[in-house]
Amino acid sequence: MTTTETGAAAGTFAPRPGAAPLPRMIRAQAALETRMLLRNGEQLLLTVVIPTLLLVLFSAVDIVDTGSGKPVDFLAPGVLALAVMSTAFTGQAIATGFERRYGVLKRLAVSPLPRWALMTAKTCAVLVTEVLQTVLLTAIALALGWSPQGGPLPVLLLLVLGTAAFSGLGLLMAGTLKAEATLAAANLVFLLLLVGGGVIVPLTKFPAAAQSVLQFLPVSALSDGLRDVLQHGAGTPWADLGILAAWAVLGLGAAAKFFRWE
Repeated sequence: MTTTETGAAAGTFAPRPGAAPLPRMIRAQAALETRMLLRNGEQLLLTVVIPTLLLVLFSAVDIVDTGSGKPVDFLAPGVLALAVMSTAFTGQAIATGFERRYGVLKRLAVSPLPRWALMTAKTCAVLVTEVLQTVLLTAIALALGWSPQGGPLPVLLLLVLGTAAFSGLGLLMAGTLKAEATLAAANLVFLLLLVGGGVIVPLTKFPAAAQSVLQFLPVSALSDGLRDVLQHGAGTPWADLGILAAWAVLGLGAAAKFFRWE
């Protein structure tokens, strides 16, 4: 068949091998990661149901002394921090650990997608999920009588840096431990930080020696920073942002260096 018969110039349908542009690859992978995350019932239980139940229960029932004012004013910022931790750290660590076990990451390793781009895509998927979490938890807290203070910019900075810090730590755990060990360790860390990270129980309830250590945990910095802004109307909490930035640099840097595809 000649070129005249086909009506196409020579080479029109010639393949063009090569990787897609890097931003397009990251967008495609992030969209896939988001769909997988939202379809996972166990992840939704961890990231949505548990924070919601804690917010409603501890706001309605006087279980923990949260100090003066309405309990929801203290609890709402802490539960927002818990939601970030559950999604960016616990949920992502478990999901990525089992992807690694089942060979999903091994197959991605032979694709043109770099390791850091995969981590970027997973972090973007976490951010999308956190937007949905924040909208839901904020609506519930407002219905419970929450009166947030402060400006949106410090809150946004805290949430973004908190997400980066927990995402790096979750990927580091998932990329270095076996899936079963990641499952156990991630859930254990989640429970320990829930109790000792100032989310539900104020750090002032702990001994002074313990406070001096707990205040440098990422969930403590995130919950305290959010509480300073949203409960007390403070300005930008630079100290808490500095702690979160340090965790983000260390976590993401270590994950990029030590993450194993199989």
